[in-house]
Amino acid sequence: MSARFGPAVRLRSRQEFAAVQQRGRRVGARYVTVLGHPNALGHHRLGLIASRRLGGAVERNRTKRRLREIFRRHVAGGAAGRGWDVVVIGRTGAAEAPFAALEADFLAAVQRLHGTTRAFA
Repeated sequence: MSARFGPAVRLRSRQEFAAVQQRGRRVGARYVTVLGHPNALGHHRLGLIASRRLGGAVERNRTKRRLREIFRRHVAGGAAGRGWDVVVIGRTGAAEAPFAALEADFLAAVQRLHGTTRAFA
């Protein structure tokens, strides 16, 4: 995957988000709630939700930037076979949390979601 967060790795439409929310599994963690559903595309895709409960625009955008970077770092190799559609909902404190803590929280939630020892296996 390139360094960009292009359209191929994003959930873009309301229908894509709704499908993950209706059919997917949900795992909560300290800084994020992760919903996921397998897809048939062969690669992972990410959708982000940052509601106004997180704070103002600065906090919401910072949370989304940090979550995209974590996704980029850990999905760079691509999926080995079947990919997942993952929706991440930021929770209060995610913008101010240390990056390492947010990363560990996100990866632990994805591991629980997939039921594996690797986050994006």
